[in-house]
Amino acid sequence: MKTPFFLRALALATASLATSMAMAQTTPIKFQLDWRFEGPAALFLTPAAKGYFKDAKLDVTIDAGNGSGGTVTRVASGAYDMGFADTAALMEFHANNADAPNKPVAVMMVYNDTPASVMALKKSGIKTPADLSGKKLGAPVFDAGRRAFPIFAKANAVNGVQWIAMDPPLRETMLARGDVDAITGFTFTSLLNLEARGVKAEDVVVLPYPAYGVKLYGNAIIASPKLIKENPAAVKAFLAAFAKGMKDVIGNPASAVADVKARDGIINADLETRRLQLAIDTAINSANARTEGFGQVSGPRLALMASQVSDAFNTKTRINPDAVWNPSFLPSKAELNVLPKK
Repeated sequence: MKTPFFLRALALATASLATSMAMAQTTPIKFQLDWRFEGPAALFLTPAAKGYFKDAKLDVTIDAGNGSGGTVTRVASGAYDMGFADTAALMEFHANNADAPNKPVAVMMVYNDTPASVMALKKSGIKTPADLSGKKLGAPVFDAGRRAFPIFAKANAVNGVQWIAMDPPLRETMLARGDVDAITGFTFTSLLNLEARGVKAEDVVVLPYPAYGVKLYGNAIIASPKLIKENPAAVKAFLAAFAKGMKDVIGNPASAVADVKARDGIINADLETRRLQLAIDTAINSANARTEGFGQVSGPRLALMASQVSDAFNTKTRINPDAVWNPSFLPSKAELNVLPKK
């Protein structure tokens, strides 16, 4: 017996309405990374690939970036809803744009320790921060390590440094050629880039900022005030889905890098797996992170950083740490338990 036409039409209409309602309940989120699709991008691409954002009723699009400063600006402009950016860059934006109507805020700390370091070749004779005095250092002008170098220099009595600016692709090349004595950069970026240029890791001296008195936080997830005000549930859902994905990334970095390669087929999967693992070991699963808890910050430490960045970056106004950090959307303690035991 055939179903009457009007019943078939009603069924189709009902299905269409249900689909429309489901779509209406899905929140679109435009997310900006801090850098290219390299190993650490798996932190966000893996939860997307596994459907964790989708399960949280979020339609998340993830775009590559070209530096934390640009990410902060784009989230502030409304071009992006959320992003991944260096906390110092976020602080600088707040202090230099006091009248800006939309200042993004950090809602989850990911790199509990800054990945910045000074790197030199062993043949240069540089062994400690004191050896950098009077030397020629190179880095792009917007490099996080270069911007924060005054804090490193003050902590280690370094003076008389001459800076050479260059585009990011030339930084490691110039060090390998001897055009500069040392460079600043994220350890997991520059160390592997040097290796790609024929420099063996054992021939590189690495002076990590955290190991030499610089207790800056690194990259955090930031959100626009508009999204926070209009859809706080979406921010909370994003962070919960991200934390779920973090467990997968930390548990199997090689599998996570496959999600990066799906976005950029020309990457070297083995190299990017090592880069991701280095990021996890140095910036994510650090002693400070295990003490403070993944995703969280220490109030006194954040306040100290705000003061140091105000001085080092010579900001127009002093940085208010309470204005750049909003922990109210963090997942539960159980959901944030993503770090492996040491």
